[in-house]
Amino acid sequence: MRIKLFMGAALAPLALVTAAQAQEAQGPVTSVEDVIVTGRPVLRNRTDDTAPTLSYDREYFQRFEPLTVGDALKRVPSVTFLSDVLESDGARLRGLDPGYTKILIDGEEVPGAGVDRSFFVDRIPAELIERVEVVRSSSANRSGDAVAGTINIVLRDALSLDGGYVRLGAIMFPDSEYGEWGGTYGAVWGGEALGGRLLLGANVQDRRNPKNKYSQRFDEPGGTLDNTEVQTDVRDGTDYAFNAAYETEIGGGTFDVAGAFVRTDRVQDEDSIEYLGGIENAANLSTINDNDLDIQTDNLTVRTGYEREMFGGDTEFKLAYASISDEQYEFEGESEYRRDAIIFPDEDRYTLDSTTTDIQDEEWKAAIEHEIELSNGMELEFGLQGNWKTRDSLVTETPRIRFTVPNAPAPRPAVPAFGPSTPVPGGDVTIEENRLDPYVMLSGETGALTWEAGLRYETTDTTITDRTVAPADQVSESDEAELLPSFSLRYALSEDDRIIFSAARTVRRPSFNRLSPALLVEEFGDSDFVGNPDLKPEIATGFDLGFERRLGRRGVAGMNVFYRDVQDLVEETNTGQEGDGGPGTFIYTVDNVGDGKVYGVEFDLSTPLDFIGMESTGVFLNYSWLDSEITDFIGERRFNSQSDYVYSVGFTQDLPTWGAAFGASYRKQGDAFSRVLAEEVTTSYGADLEVFVEKQFGSNVVVRLTGSNLLDSSKDEVFDKFANEADQRNRVYDEYEVETEEAGPVYQLVMRVAF
Repeated sequence: MRIKLFMGAALAPLALVTAAQAQEAQGPVTSVEDVIVTGRPVLRNRTDDTAPTLSYDREYFQRFEPLTVGDALKRVPSVTFLSDVLESDGARLRGLDPGYTKILIDGEEVPGAGVDRSFFVDRIPAELIERVEVVRSSSANRSGDAVAGTINIVLRDALSLDGGYVRLGAIMFPDSEYGEWGGTYGAVWGGEALGGRLLLGANVQDRRNPKNKYSQRFDEPGGTLDNTEVQTDVRDGTDYAFNAAYETEIGGGTFDVAGAFVRTDRVQDEDSIEYLGGIENAANLSTINDNDLDIQTDNLTVRTGYEREMFGGDTEFKLAYASISDEQYEFEGESEYRRDAIIFPDEDRYTLDSTTTDIQDEEWKAAIEHEIELSNGMELEFGLQGNWKTRDSLVTETPRIRFTVPNAPAPRPAVPAFGPSTPVPGGDVTIEENRLDPYVMLSGETGALTWEAGLRYETTDTTITDRTVAPADQVSESDEAELLPSFSLRYALSEDDRIIFSAARTVRRPSFNRLSPALLVEEFGDSDFVGNPDLKPEIATGFDLGFERRLGRRGVAGMNVFYRDVQDLVEETNTGQEGDGGPGTFIYTVDNVGDGKVYGVEFDLSTPLDFIGMESTGVFLNYSWLDSEITDFIGERRFNSQSDYVYSVGFTQDLPTWGAAFGASYRKQGDAFSRVLAEEVTTSYGADLEVFVEKQFGSNVVVRLTGSNLLDSSKDEVFDKFANEADQRNRVYDEYEVETEEAGPVYQLVMRVAF
């Protein structure tokens, strides 16, 4: 019923407009294409890159009005997420942990707040996108830490727009029957200025993700229901973004500079009520919990380059700076009511905790690269790339405040102020990581064959200073070097068909939280954990083999098979030392143990139906079958949290006579299983349906109505919890939990005006 109402409301504006041919656009074509109905389906690009690359221009995503890059990536092959409903943060290319996927902005590495070196793609508003490239295999001129592949987010540059547009919109979030309203506003202009080309853009958008959660906790599967928990989780915030780019000819070469600043200002409010025995009334109310998290994250990227002919070829000098500032304050208060026989509203005990997180991560990058044309259609490229990272992480907590009222209903004392905060174990750390990576790459083209072969030598010097451990153990250093060969070829079987093959050696560096030598008490059930500063990176050798066919004039279909052999996997191991909990508990660490395999098949289709006379109808289909093998402390499993499949299918229908269009997108990803010490989690997601309807007014205005999460998608998790490794092996449960999280649809009404 909700979908019917949405479609009716969306089509109502069309009935008010006389059916007529859309007026021919006036002004610069590049600016108008950003905001008006194009009259034909927008499809995936068929690139001529030698390395296997899928490219999607902003128009491919724009009609569904994604708020973030993460939302846009839901229509890209093999990208999964393990996020809350309405969230798309850590991109999991081929279903692997986000740390296996390299995220680039304009071809440059960017630091993220995550300890696994990943970057949350929902921190970048989709309005900044020029295009998104999915690079399935590595080349020597890019960083080699891309086991699963690379996602390159290309922002608008000084050449991407001639003219400008304004974007105004309203968003209805599913807080209640009538919703909670927010806004989205933006403006972009590009043109000639200051002796060159200039682009300026700004964007402000409200973000609100309200969800409901329900948990049931048993003593074991099929056993006694111990308690239930009813929870609301509202994430409310605003994103602010500004980007600029400038390009000019100077000194016989081309100089360009570009930058982007994004601020995420968010409050996460989780409120929950727990009931004993699953009887949800006042007599069985056990606890009331209030958990608030205030987040402010700033991302800044600035890059500049100068390219000119010299030394018999083209030389480019690059300098870039990227930083992330992540500041969080978390407050959690819990009231307990059933520690004695007196029921709610008389309280038995109150507990108050607070934690502050401050992460400052900066990276400087510099490079000099040179290309020379050789004989016989060959080209030589070589260069030196440097990356200097400094990451300061400070996580502090205040002394816990707890009031116990042994004889309720005695009044609770007034809550005093928190005492001075102190760093948590492993919470006061500085990491300095310096890389200097020379590379050389030879490429060529002979008839139907295009190829490239390269070598990259990555050196990494790391210094870790952990101020929460004994002075003698505070500083640890490591020096790693890896030789990373790569090879790709593209062979044209015909005008329409081609084969793409790529093989490469890639690397994944350890997560920051696994390097600190601090002791974390009860990190795994009743057992403790200590990091390992001597961890080596994981190394993967793999290949991609794909076939691609042109369909008609503009369509494309592709099939790709991939395989990765991952060595020196980082897994938890038992030191054999007794833990803080006494006999039966241990201290665990991580080490490079064992190997793993990742493999799968990827199919994508993007085409208009012009071969059956429907030139204004476009369809797309992406399906990826994903699998892997790894042996851990219990036995064989997949890589943690890898979905076994993901697919999306949809269509767009342009109505050129009316200057209108509509379309829909349906997405589903398979179950994901994770096993670590003392806990196992199986995660399932419901399907996601998105719909859009748009109408052009005049030559430079388009109004678009979109709806997402129209099926009220849910996230379902099953937790198997154990006290220790022995209990986990013997299936002696500490707790068995089933949790469901769901949210309603989100609607947007957006108007774009070109000028």
